[in-house]
Amino acid sequence: MHSPMAKISVLLPFYNPGPFFTEALESMIRQSFVDWELILVNNASDEESTKTAHYFALRDKRIKLVHETEKGIVAALNTGLQHCEAAYIARMDADDVSLPRRLELQYRLMEQNPHLDLCSGKVIHSSPDAQKTKGYALYVEWINSIVSCDQFRLYRFIESPLAHPSVMFRRSCVEKWGTYRQGDFPEDYELWLRWMQQGACMAKIPEVLLEWRDHPVRLSRSDARYHPDAFCAIRLQYLHQWLKENNPFYPDIAIWGAGKTARRQSRLLEKMGCRILYYIDVDLAKTRAHDCIHYSETPSTGNCFIVSLTGSRGAFAKIEAFLESKEYTNGKDFILAAGF
Repeated sequence: MHSPMAKISVLLPFYNPGPFFTEALESMIRQSFVDWELILVNNASDEESTKTAHYFALRDKRIKLVHETEKGIVAALNTGLQHCEAAYIARMDADDVSLPRRLELQYRLMEQNPHLDLCSGKVIHSSPDAQKTKGYALYVEWINSIVSCDQFRLYRFIESPLAHPSVMFRRSCVEKWGTYRQGDFPEDYELWLRWMQQGACMAKIPEVLLEWRDHPVRLSRSDARYHPDAFCAIRLQYLHQWLKENNPFYPDIAIWGAGKTARRQSRLLEKMGCRILYYIDVDLAKTRAHDCIHYSETPSTGNCFIVSLTGSRGAFAKIEAFLESKEYTNGKDFILAAGF
């Protein structure tokens, strides 16, 4: 039996997690914060993984083993949520490691800041082949820089700003804004976008709380729902909803970026209802097109709303700095929606 006094429910679904499972479970048992329950959701795993889960459930009364026969992370997560009884729910994956003070620090932050709906922390990128995962390492460096509620609000459309197994959120978020959704998109990013659209405030503790393992069989690398095109589709869907509510010139927008990536994404926005006035680019060759101007010709603020869709890695920081130098305000006169 798990403790009825648990202040935190830790939700950990697993499907044939392999050699990292024991280390992940041990990292929870070693937490400095002890008032937790661990909901292990067995998603049709092999016999060895199931035995490991049974062993830990017998070893620690705070660990509860739940079986979900419908394969898939969304089914496992939502089944697990039904068994989470605490006011706070923390996510954890079967191949990662939570640092000893993770739950303590997150619980303290949430208790001290009742306006916060979700919190995370910085993560360490761990990979057996650092040379092949440089892009992921850069992504981790970026998400570690997104800390405040305002940063989440302004940069959510660049990429998913959270490592899923590092988060803790209030149970009330699920009750108000819904559980994980099934579809051809990353279930975690869709959840963050949906909750933020409803006004959720998110923040990060500026300390490392999780070792986030990156390996070839990780779900985010092996499932089509985590392909860049799937991220793009769900990002643009919520971006369009945001533009309808926040762009004073809607449906008109100007697009920063005139390359293939930006134009492809622009066509998707047009199908949703946006109207592209023109494109802006730094490349003089691209400005030869009738619908593209050079960035030096960007009009003064108050004449258009700009959406940055350039696919150049890291370009969003330069674009933001340039537009702010022209007295544009992020979230009011422009939004960054790609470029990681």
